[in-house]
Amino acid sequence: MPIKPPVTELDIQTADSGFYSGFAKDVTITAKLLIGALIIWAVGFPESAGAFLGKINGFILASFNYWYIYVMAFYLLVCLILALIPATGRLTLGQPGEKPEFSNFSWFSMMFGAGIGIGMLTYATGEPIYHFQTNPDVIQGAVEGSAAETVRSAYKWSFSHWGLSAWGCYALTGLALAYFSFRRGLPLTIRSALVPLFGASLSGVLGAVIDVIAVVATVLGVAQTLGFGVEQFVAGLYRIGMGDWLIVVAEDGAQSASKAGIIVALLIIMGASTLSALSGVGKGIKWLSNLNMGLSFFLLAFFLIFGSTFFGLTALFVGMFDYLIALPALMFTVWADDGTETGKALAGWQGGWTVFYWAWWIAFAPFVGMFLARISKGRTIREYVLGAMIIPSIMCFVWFALVGGTAIELELSGAAENAIIGTGLSDQMFATLAVMLQPTLAWIFSVVVVVLLLTYLVTSADSAVLIINTINAAGDEGPKARPHILFWGAALAIVVGALLVIGGLSAIQTAMVIGALPFSAVLVLMGLSVIKAVVRDGLRSKREVSSAPAE
Repeated sequence: MPIKPPVTELDIQTADSGFYSGFAKDVTITAKLLIGALIIWAVGFPESAGAFLGKINGFILASFNYWYIYVMAFYLLVCLILALIPATGRLTLGQPGEKPEFSNFSWFSMMFGAGIGIGMLTYATGEPIYHFQTNPDVIQGAVEGSAAETVRSAYKWSFSHWGLSAWGCYALTGLALAYFSFRRGLPLTIRSALVPLFGASLSGVLGAVIDVIAVVATVLGVAQTLGFGVEQFVAGLYRIGMGDWLIVVAEDGAQSASKAGIIVALLIIMGASTLSALSGVGKGIKWLSNLNMGLSFFLLAFFLIFGSTFFGLTALFVGMFDYLIALPALMFTVWADDGTETGKALAGWQGGWTVFYWAWWIAFAPFVGMFLARISKGRTIREYVLGAMIIPSIMCFVWFALVGGTAIELELSGAAENAIIGTGLSDQMFATLAVMLQPTLAWIFSVVVVVLLLTYLVTSADSAVLIINTINAAGDEGPKARPHILFWGAALAIVVGALLVIGGLSAIQTAMVIGALPFSAVLVLMGLSVIKAVVRDGLRSKREVSSAPAE
């Protein structure tokens, strides 16, 4: 049976002139209307918006928990299988002889900084501390909460959320986009990754719907990350003495960022990120990525030398061992509310942690995946997958072990006297520094954390703006589109600010979980699409049928 050459052209209609010159108007305008409607709804009707989003979120967490767990396992398995099979692993994400555009250090720096650098700064202390107090092993009575024996299970669960599954989700998106863009010559946009399944029909309405879903998911996923970053940035400014006006203290003593603090932080972050986005990937984003990677290593070196070194390294290696041994079971375990107290607690924990994380990573995947594809041209599938999954996972593990391990050891020894556990998630790293160091040094290192956080925030935001514009421009990075860059920079800032004001981080989390659901289905199709393409390209190679794009 003859095998046809693959589709190497996708005729996506873009405007020839006017304000939207170079852009697919159906995608761009629809996405702007949807995000604009969300902003107006959140700002104009905050109570009804918060209540409705909460109901939808509850339904999704109760009804789609199996879906989120199983699709994340699918993403990870597809990446590993394609990388480990010799015939597919050596395929180049580009044309024969093409070399990578960026050095390994710059490639890794941009990949990590645009991925989960901000969340890592927030959760490196907060998540191990939380799971040190309670986790599924504690709920099931296997270990006692807040005891030395709980440290191993705390790290097993922390690593499960920030390890291979998270980066497998990103890697699959980037792999599909890079494969079809750089090997087939298709536009670098989400719809191109589904061409083996739907063919040239993706030039029309179906393709536009897929790209709009990706843009909305990207905005909400990045809003989630920026929301955490803004809260921590404001907490850091307060810690270094920028004024009490940054913080609001509730009746129960809990501290949160004030509205004025949120506005000032967003103006700083989005102003800097918009300027960086205007300069492009090769200048501003690359420079900032290298800067935040250097600062990250400096801060890690500090915790390695002056933190709880032995405790942290033990947690790192033992935690990695426990995580890898448990990974096959963790990938497919779903807890449902069976009416018992334990079942209800396990289902609540999984919905609030694992399912939330999986939705976060999926919503973030269009942005990170396209960015990974953009900077990975010329690398083999094996090099790309191993680089995009294993190295960032280990980096996250090191952060969690050294930073979070220091916080846990300070609480176990009694030195912290609940100063770390007793504060909010956004403030726990600063609280750890305050316990470790005398006031002047604590202030200096808090400034370092604030600067590092700012560089991560700016890198993520400006990368997101460029990726959104690339999708809107049918994969073309050519249009400078300054007004559109300014629009999406402002839109991200307003979405984050509006959702923080109407319901804090929980409102952003709710919107993000909802936005991630449709893209999770698109990502499953992308996995099937790249498998089909790799298999059929192998058959073409045997029959000497070209799969390269026409000159």
